Amino acid sequence: MKSNLSWATKAIFYHIYPLGLCDAPIHNHFQAQPVERLNKLYDWIPNIKNLGCNALYLGPLFQSSQHGYDTADYYHVDKRLGTNDTLKYFSKELRKNDIKLVLDGVFNHVGRDFWAFKDLQMNGQNSRFVDWFSGIDFRKKSPCRDNFMYDCWSGHYNLVKLNLSNDEVKSHIYGVVAMWMDEFGIEGLRLDVAEVMDKGFLTELTKFCKQRNPDFWLMGEMIHGDYNQIANENMLDSTTNYEAYKGLYSSHNDANYFEIAHTFNRQFSQKGIYQNLQLYNFVDNHDVNRVSSILKNEAHIFPLHTLLFTMVGIPSIYYGSEFGQKGKKKGGDDGQLRPSLEMPQNHPPIFDYIKKLTEIRLSNVALQVGKYEQLYLTNQQFAFLRFTENDFNIIAVNSSENQVSFCVSVNLPEGTVMEDLLDPQNTVVVKIHKITIDNIPAFGARIFAKKSE
Repeated sequence: MKSNLSWATKAIFYHIYPLGLCDAPIHNHFQAQPVERLNKLYDWIPNIKNLGCNALYLGPLFQSSQHGYDTADYYHVDKRLGTNDTLKYFSKELRKNDIKLVLDGVFNHVGRDFWAFKDLQMNGQNSRFVDWFSGIDFRKKSPCRDNFMYDCWSGHYNLVKLNLSNDEVKSHIYGVVAMWMDEFGIEGLRLDVAEVMDKGFLTELTKFCKQRNPDFWLMGEMIHGDYNQIANENMLDSTTNYEAYKGLYSSHNDANYFEIAHTFNRQFSQKGIYQNLQLYNFVDNHDVNRVSSILKNEAHIFPLHTLLFTMVGIPSIYYGSEFGQKGKKKGGDDGQLRPSLEMPQNHPPIFDYIKKLTEIRLSNVALQVGKYEQLYLTNQQFAFLRFTENDFNIIAVNSSENQVSFCVSVNLPEGTVMEDLLDPQNTVVVKIHKITIDNIPAFGARIFAKKSE
């Protein structure tokens, strides 16, 4: 594991899509005056802290045409959210509350309102920015009726692909990142669609950021493929863990813990392919249906979050999901996933449960950086060990409607007494290298740690 990730290994992320939460208009009228809608987020800081999160992934934030991923200007906060000063003051408030700030870096592509692309539209082959974009071909017209063709992201011609091998483009992006670090005090970046980005660029960007701040954290969005391709010693620190995301909910819906256990073993066991990475784990985000809308049995929200907070990697909560917020995509519209929300007055049981899980994670080193070993597995029961040289935790989850008990083998000293951190009255003792875990509640869990002397 990289030695410069001291804060990230202890991070519990809260994720906000600000254009949605702050109820910004769908379209940016660039001539309009800025409206400081971002200030709505001040009311959410106490909630973030109360929940136990210590890092905020916020984005996208910068001047764009519509949804934020179609950038028009990296150097200015979107007018629908405010000004650079709006973000600067908000970031200072986060620092006062010991919350790290990570922003969305959308550097694979820009929107059609991006200033250099507008120059290309106006001046054609005479534009000095022709080589800023990928696949420019003046022999063809684009689907948007430009007098040239260009590469885009995933067939979306409103997202114009940058030429990340161009020195001027790279210099522009490095200047953007430096400004964000200096002016907004950011501690990291989430790189949009990193899986399709030029690996040479990712290597250079990592070097640039680490030279300015060795503790700077870089996480890339990756849905398919081998995460090691972009997260390794020379590139990014982490990626989104979409493989585990799918297994976390479907193993509950299908009464099949074998699925998520296979993922954990494949990723993090002694022979795991990602055992040296701290992946970014989640159960929903701005691109996928809310987990409360996916689960067939709402009670599974409890063992699901137990797995999220005790598995290897860095956990994340998407805004509103701690309150059981629902939302599904409708056609190609993500609006239901990115709603405007007011702070709820009452906390449902899942909020308090997540809060307890954050307390447990932050006070147990083995849950932050420990290795993984499977202990017990059936369709609806699953137990595993997280351990370091000096610390360990045993996690057991039950997705069935009945309380259950089972015995597991553990390589721990005879007579070791462990208490359940979710229910300290419940203890177990190691006898002949075995423990019996009694009466795991229906749709519940136990998290054991060595009992304090």
